[in-house]
Formats: sequence, C-alpha cells, structure tokens
Amino acid sequence: MGGNSEAVNQEDKGSSICEVLQILGAKWAFLVLEELMNGPLRFNQLQRNVAVVKTQSLTNTVRHLENNGLVTRKVFPTVPVTVEYSLTEKGRDFQAALREMEKWVHKWGNA
Repeated sequence: MGGNSEAVNQEDKGSSICEVLQILGAKWAFLVLEELMNGPLRFNQLQRNVAVVKTQSLTNTVRHLENNGLVTRKVFPTVPVTVEYSLTEKGRDFQAALREMEKWVHKWGNA
C-alpha cells in the first residue's frame, strides 16, 4: 500500500504545480511580479521596466494576475487616465517563492 500513497503524493505535487502555473498564467507573470515587489508602478513605468514584453502581452498578463488576486489595479481620474498596479497580500506572499527561484538560478543557471 505504501506505493499507492507515493503515487497519490506525486499526483498532488503535479496538481499543485499545475495550479500555480494556472494562477500565474503567462510566462511574463514572473517579471511583472518581480517588478511590483518594489512597490506600485504605473502601467507605462512597468512597461519600460519589462521592455522585452510587448504591450498587449503585458496588458494580458496584468489582467490575468488581477483576475487571480495577485495584483490590484487603481485608476486615477487624470487626463489622460493614470493606471497604477500593485501587489495584493496574495501577490506579496509569492515573494518567498521568487527568491528561492533566484537562488536556484544563481546556483544552476547558464548565465
């Protein structure tokens, strides 16, 4: 029976990883979260900071993160309208995972 419980544990791990990837969504989510760790940013500043990301992809990424509760969007009634993004508590809580991934890259990355 021990083998069956191991198989279930492996399925749970795989399921958890898939859930994380679904919540984070696009491949650019990690870059956006990393940028917002330093504090709120207006869309244009965020776009400059992650210049490798096309505007539409960035828009889709922040929307996805907002829909999943990691990012909050605040609109200021200026002319033109100013939009600022910041991390929610859920988004800030992801910081520990990002730091662990950075440690891994420093140890094992090709760069």
